[in-house]
This record gives sequence, structure tokens and C-alpha cells, in this order.
Amino acid sequence: MPRCLIALGSNLGDRRQFLEEALRRLAAIRRIQVEKRSAWRETRSVGGPGGQVSYLNGAAVLETSLGPHELLQMMHDIERDLGRRRGRRWDARTIDLDLLLYDESTISTPSLEVPHPRMAWRRFVLEPAAEIAGEMRHPGIGWTIARLLEHLDAARPYVAIGGPIGAGKTLLAERWCRIQAARFVPESLEESKLEAFYADPAGKGWATELDFLEMRRRLLSTASDGDQAWSENRLAASDFWFDQSAAFARVWLAADEFAAFERRFEELKRAVVRPKLLVLLDAPAESLLARIRRRGRRGEDSLTLERLERLRQSILRQVALPDVGPVLKLISSSAEDAIAEVTAAVEAME
Repeated sequence: MPRCLIALGSNLGDRRQFLEEALRRLAAIRRIQVEKRSAWRETRSVGGPGGQVSYLNGAAVLETSLGPHELLQMMHDIERDLGRRRGRRWDARTIDLDLLLYDESTISTPSLEVPHPRMAWRRFVLEPAAEIAGEMRHPGIGWTIARLLEHLDAARPYVAIGGPIGAGKTLLAERWCRIQAARFVPESLEESKLEAFYADPAGKGWATELDFLEMRRRLLSTASDGDQAWSENRLAASDFWFDQSAAFARVWLAADEFAAFERRFEELKRAVVRPKLLVLLDAPAESLLARIRRRGRRGEDSLTLERLERLRQSILRQVALPDVGPVLKLISSSAEDAIAEVTAAVEAME
């Protein structure tokens, strides 16, 4: 039978009783067997209205002959019977049951996304899950639950904000850092070089992409010629993702040039700070092009829908590669919503 991982939480009423009763009701379903359960852990609430009571959180491993949507419906029925009322997002609740993993399946429908889209960076999920299912694997990231938790413990508090041209990376990174009193690590792209590149991408592409790669390497390097502020272990965010260098070069460079570029990229990648969380901003190419036209930067008027779509797809391809780590994907989000999402994600990693 499929082996599933679920998360349980409560911060209203008799929290322990609600959690125990939810497990009892799951075990009473004929087609579900509760294989393992974690200890309950008290954690502060993340996101949502202030002043909430802390949560009791835990995890359980189930074996079930139910399909994923059937299992989710059973979980929703239990939530409803135990008084869960769905109002504002991140609001207090008597019981919260989340389907984290369903074997190694990847499911994306309007009603269900598996693996759970935010499980990979939530400490209140990973700690109890690692207690009972450290060997289970996140099929999207390719890491085990134990490794995801190790990443939260070991990685520097650094958020990389990536995405295609026109996605709003700099606006989000700058505003979020100001609110959080975090260190902002911006790209320093010379407009004259960009303008020359857009005018002649075939002739200027190789040199331009190498310049950008080296600039990003210096900003993220902990070597003697890098930014020594990384040794401070201070919360930081950049308006770029180092790996987007490869994604952009794949689109702009000829095949033989990209092969040489990729070798250099892989060499430098080993010597830069890797993000604790990658925030991927995305939007349809039409929306990206409209934003680019509104800001009116010189040279960018040569960008086309076809080129922007190729860049989008190349970035999505890069994100899907092994060892990228946790990714928060935000599609066509407003700046305010994106700031709230990133803030909640960073709080959940602590």
C-alpha cells in the first residue's frame, strides 16, 4: 500500500486532545493504518494575525489503500468534525491536517499539491517528520526529510530571489531587506554593457555572460576576494540567484559557447554561498513584457515574447535540477503578498 506522510497541528482549545483525536479517527478508517507517529512539539505560530497561541505540531506515517484525493477528503472531514473553520489564511485552528507526501508521487491539481509546497523549509514540519520518516524522500527536490532538516541547521540565513527579466526581483529583495533589517546583496549591472549586449547578443553574449557570472561569484564568495560580510551569519537576500547565470546563458549563447560556459559555472558554483531558500518569482511572458516596457530601460525594447518565454522555461529547467534545495515559487504575486510569503517562510526556517 502507498506510504504517506502527514503533518498535524493545533493552536485552539485543548490542542493535545484535538491531535490525539485526529489520529484516533484516522486509525479508525478501515483503509488507513497509522504506522508511526511523532512526539508533539510546541512551536510559535508563523504568518497570519499576531497574538496567536503557540502550536502543538507533529507528524504521522500512514499506509493506505485510499487514493491521494480520497485521503485528503477524509482528512478534511476529520478537520470539519473537530471544529476546523476555514477563514483567513494562517489563522488559528483547532486542527490542521496536511498531506505532505504520498509515496514518491508528484501531484498538482486545483485541490491538491503533493509534495506539500511549503514543507521543505518549515522546521515545525521537518523536525517531527524526521523523527519518524527521515528516510522518506521529497520527490521534487530529491532530498530526504533528514537532509532537508540538516540544510535548515547548516545553511547560512541567505535568501536568493530569482526569476526572469521583469519579474520584480530587485523590488522584492530591497523592500524585504528594509523591513527585516537584513543585508541587501544587489547585482551591479552596468547599463552601458547591457545596452551593448541587447544590441548585439551574438557578438557580445559570451563576454557579457562571463562578466555577470564573475560578478555574481564575487558577491557570493566567501574566499579572500569575496564579501567578508558572509562570515557574520547575518540575514541577507540577493536580487539574483547564482544558478540563473546558467539558465540565461543557455538561451543567449550558441551551443558550443554554452558548453564552455557551463564548465566555468560548475567550477565557480562550488565556491559560492548557497541559499537557505530560493524564492522564484514568475509570471506569464506577456506580463513580463508589459512590465519591461513600462520601466523603459535602454536596450530592453529588443526583448520579445518568444525570448522571454525561453528564459522562463530555462529558469524552470534550472530549478528542477538536483541539489537546488527548497524553493518558494510565487506566480504573479503582488509585492505585499510576496513580502508576507517570504517573511513567513524565513520565520518557519528558524
